[in-house]
Amino acid sequence: MADMIRVVIADDQVMIRDGLATLLDSDPGIAVVAQAGDGQEAVELASELAPDVVVMDIRMPRMDGLAATAQIASETGPRVLILTTFDLDEYVYEALGAGASGFLLKDAPAHDLIHAVKVVASGDALLAPSVTRRLIQDFARRRRHERPRTGAADALTPRELDVLRLIARGLSNAEIAGELFLAEQTIKTHVGHVLTKLNLRDRTQAVVFAYENGIAG
Repeated sequence: MADMIRVVIADDQVMIRDGLATLLDSDPGIAVVAQAGDGQEAVELASELAPDVVVMDIRMPRMDGLAATAQIASETGPRVLILTTFDLDEYVYEALGAGASGFLLKDAPAHDLIHAVKVVASGDALLAPSVTRRLIQDFARRRRHERPRTGAADALTPRELDVLRLIARGLSNAEIAGELFLAEQTIKTHVGHVLTKLNLRDRTQAVVFAYENGIAG
């Protein structure tokens, strides 16, 4: 269990929760440790059980997935994978702003959910169904007009800026290593420094930061 990805599922429909749990538990590297019927319960379970990932529906009673995501992210808790019905749902922008680490459409193939949970848990690569990068880019452009650039990127070295630009293009560590002619482990170290210096949780937030601050190419 120590090496498994521990997941909490939050959805107000029991059949959907049970179906998601059965699917995720079928993977030997994933264990569903609890289910929540609303956002408030998801927050409580995230605090109590400290899972790696919360798979979060948006529309739920008592506390919706947006408020729950914001609360979980603000407490540097588990990463949140949003499940949404519509690929251009306005709520998705709010979820991204609240600190969600990835998105998946509810009609995506089953294997996509397993892959998404693993990607979000590792923070090692941007979850990128076609909707995700489009949403992130659009979201970041909106925010860029709403507030000035932070200047936080001044803390990065030139090499770290190169790495951040390539992260914003959706490249994996291996692909960045190929672009920069460096070892993959070196890239992993640079990525860690970028996230630490910019106080970012994962690569999804790094992409948003890059677009907001005009760093993405």
